[in-house]
Amino acid sequence: MSGDISSLSSLRPGDSAGASAIALYARATPGFEARVAETLALLKQAVATHGSGLIQSTSLGAEDMVITDLIARHGLAIPIATLDTGALHAETLALIPAIEQRYAIKVEVFSPVQEAVIQFVRTNGERAMYESLALRKACCGLRKLEPLARMLAGRQAWITGLRREQSANRAEVPFDEDDGQGRRKLNVLAAWSWADVWHYIQTYQVPYNALHDQFMPSIGCAPCTRAIAVGEDFRAGRWWWENDDAKECGLHKSHSNDELNTKKSGAPA
Repeated sequence: MSGDISSLSSLRPGDSAGASAIALYARATPGFEARVAETLALLKQAVATHGSGLIQSTSLGAEDMVITDLIARHGLAIPIATLDTGALHAETLALIPAIEQRYAIKVEVFSPVQEAVIQFVRTNGERAMYESLALRKACCGLRKLEPLARMLAGRQAWITGLRREQSANRAEVPFDEDDGQGRRKLNVLAAWSWADVWHYIQTYQVPYNALHDQFMPSIGCAPCTRAIAVGEDFRAGRWWWENDDAKECGLHKSHSNDELNTKKSGAPA
């Protein structure tokens, strides 16, 4: 399953049409209000169940911005936290002060251990992620998984922006699951479409990453993200030099064969 990006059919990266992501993707679809109400109910239930043991882990992507808006708009006692991997786009980082100013809430930021990153780069080079799947995942481990573990330490549950439509690996994402570490992972937008996400952003004027206007529906670290072209899947711009079954960083583990070296043509020279 892939995201609905059919709106790109007449536009390509680099076009000067000036179309925003809202213009491209936002569509009112049947059942939208019910899905919003369902998500709000899930968030309220999460607060009632987990209390101070709950946190939103935001990637600062479009989905997570919707969740943050719902949390702030309805005054829910859910802290917001994100990862600064040290390799994010400036446009992504700009959302942290934007959230704090718009909603008058503090975003907790977790960064990798600087010495570990320096040692990794010294040993493997700046372009290690392109050399093998093992090195790419090692980079993700240092920059994402270790700080995520600190973010979630002592928590009972965390909220994510995973949706079933995002990829084949996520097609069966439940609303509530065990994260494998004894916590609940709450995917409160699991049933939403890409059109739903952007219709909500349009309706409530939610801040979003400017890179979404440049044909980047899924945004990660700068070296590992590119714009997508017509007909490509939602996550085609992430780790595009790898086979499709390997396109996860480990934050949301899949059952794909991560031990395989899945490097293919298309990695930057």
